[in-house]
Amino acid sequence: MNASTAAERNTKRIAIIPGDGIGREVIPEAVQILRAAIAKGNRQADFVEFDWGAERFLREGTTLPADAVEMFRRDFDAILFGAVGDPRVPSNRHAADILLGLRAKLDLYVNARPVELLDPSLTPLRDRGESDIRFIIFRENTEGLYAGAGGQFRRGHPEEIAIQEDINTRRGVERIIRYGFEYARARKLGKVLMSDKSNALTFGHELWQRVFAEVHREYPEIESRHLYIDTLAAELVRDPSQFRVIVTCNLFGDIASDLAAQLTGGLGLAPSGNIHAGEVSLFEPVHGSAPNIAGKGIANPMGAVLASAMLCDHIGWNNLGDLLRAAVRAAVRERQTTRDLGGTHSTREVGDWLVEYVTNHAGRDPSLLHPSTRKTGVR
Repeated sequence: MNASTAAERNTKRIAIIPGDGIGREVIPEAVQILRAAIAKGNRQADFVEFDWGAERFLREGTTLPADAVEMFRRDFDAILFGAVGDPRVPSNRHAADILLGLRAKLDLYVNARPVELLDPSLTPLRDRGESDIRFIIFRENTEGLYAGAGGQFRRGHPEEIAIQEDINTRRGVERIIRYGFEYARARKLGKVLMSDKSNALTFGHELWQRVFAEVHREYPEIESRHLYIDTLAAELVRDPSQFRVIVTCNLFGDIASDLAAQLTGGLGLAPSGNIHAGEVSLFEPVHGSAPNIAGKGIANPMGAVLASAMLCDHIGWNNLGDLLRAAVRAAVRERQTTRDLGGTHSTREVGDWLVEYVTNHAGRDPSLLHPSTRKTGVR
């Protein structure tokens, strides 16, 4: 292999999909910070941007092109995604086709939502510090009530019937539960909690109960625990320090992870990964397109930066992921934030501050920059 071929193989290809609303504001900031980290870390990456979103849908009727999934599998290492959703498309058809389509067609069965308090001032809970709120939620990402199964009968009639079916397969349930146990084992986190509503959803969630018990037998060193979802919601608020790894279904994971994000500063700080281990995966901030603040320059880019850190971890650039997390932590502690976190800075100003931090701190020991990163295994 010659030098040029070796360099080409070491170059990562990252797809960029800003999407709609504030996605078009926070993703450019995340990309410039990621570029700065890559340059200082002596890595190589090619960024390719795609204009999929409401504007293109309204102009051309295009949502997710037919060849997109195969292209991503063949040509890319990861996808950085902004948000989709626009009031001009009330059906949200383009959003469903693009985001849910990529999750399903790329088989991104893990939705990973790390929950970590970066500064005690951010939590609404009294007398809670950083070590008290540090866990991760794994949400099954391709099945459940989000599978799109169901229909409407006699739409608009006083006796209309709407059915939304909850799809749970043995394969889907087992692999997300196993992913949670493997994650806990690899990071020596010691315990895994599974949450369902099997006392009411007696068919689909009884399957979760059985599979959880069976898989746990393969991980005897890990403590297993079960809570119904309503109890879990209460316990997240009462004492979040008791959790390390939580595994649950698509709908419950969506709700519980948003609740958990509020314990650490809100959705502006929340990243997520849509993951299939060893395959091209998609990383995004959780906040959505937020059309009510789009174009005002006040959106918080930190969720997108933390999603970029997860992307770095996925492609094997863990040191760069640690650096990005350290930059966000430093910005929070020094109050270099947008107004949702009590700061006065614009989206661009926060992005510029983070670029400067990354440029000045690259190459330092990440454990010194961000002491909790390796201890907790939240990554």
